[in-house]
Amino acid sequence: MADTDKSQSPERRESRILMVSLVLIVLVTAALAVCGLFLLKPPAEVIEGQAEATSVRISGKLPGRVTEIFVKEGDMVHEGDTLIHIHSSLAEAKMLQATEMKKAAEAQNRKIDAGTRSQIIQGARDLVSQAAAAREIAQKTYERMNNLYNEGVVSAQKRDEAKAAYDATVAGEKAAKSQLDLALAGAQKEDKSSAQAMVGVAQGGVDEVSALLQDQYLTAPCDGQIDEIYPEVGELVSLGTPLMSLMKIADKWVTFNVREELLGDFKLGSKIKVMIPALDKKETDLEVYYVRDMGSYATWRATKSTGEWDSRTFQVKGRPTEVLKDLRPGMTVVLRK
Repeated sequence: MADTDKSQSPERRESRILMVSLVLIVLVTAALAVCGLFLLKPPAEVIEGQAEATSVRISGKLPGRVTEIFVKEGDMVHEGDTLIHIHSSLAEAKMLQATEMKKAAEAQNRKIDAGTRSQIIQGARDLVSQAAAAREIAQKTYERMNNLYNEGVVSAQKRDEAKAAYDATVAGEKAAKSQLDLALAGAQKEDKSSAQAMVGVAQGGVDEVSALLQDQYLTAPCDGQIDEIYPEVGELVSLGTPLMSLMKIADKWVTFNVREELLGDFKLGSKIKVMIPALDKKETDLEVYYVRDMGSYATWRATKSTGEWDSRTFQVKGRPTEVLKDLRPGMTVVLRK
């Protein structure tokens, strides 16, 4: 009996050791789990944004053929620099036509302003002198006939004939003076106004074509970098066709798409610290200047019937508080929360 107990004691001891080991393992695992709950922190939430810059499209009012491009993609330009030359033979022909029409209108206006020719005026004066001389002779003849009638020498008919001749010369003198006054006055007021208006219309045509021809040479509207050039030399371009895009390097910002429960950290005017992986993980500050709802299409829908709610997405924009020359549009910008 004693031998049987001795033979079983090692097995029992082994069982006890195994049980103790299991208990210790469970206790250690539980202790590590408890420590993890208290010591481990949830991973930081990462919000990725993208750097952007203002892009200006260069286009003109002149349809024509591209004859020369003075810049290349990537070139830095300043405001007023010449970018491209467009030639339009049609516009130049219209300018010639408008210029000649203006010359014709100005010549007509000068003619009307000059009034009646001096020869016509002199002829009207001669007619007035002749009418005045005829009136004087007819007046003297009438006076003599009237005296003779009073003396009873001539009949009343002779005196009346002399009177009619005198009245006719008086009327003729008045008509001649009217013709002289008309010649001296020149064209009518309405004719002068019409001629001046035609000059104005012709000048408007010249100005219109001149405005088109000003776009033969397109210049940079601001400082920036040539981002993309669309046509090639020799291609025809139509009215308003975009010819190239100019990126305003100085006007940069970063755009984030943020769920609304995180908007507390993106108040207007506040500063947020971000990291730019492409610039050796450089850290910098952005000042928030724009927050806008992106609409219902960007809403995070709740998956549970209780305890959750729909969350809209907002677009947040921030400008760097320091000059970042190497920050390029399209670079990733990381915000850790």
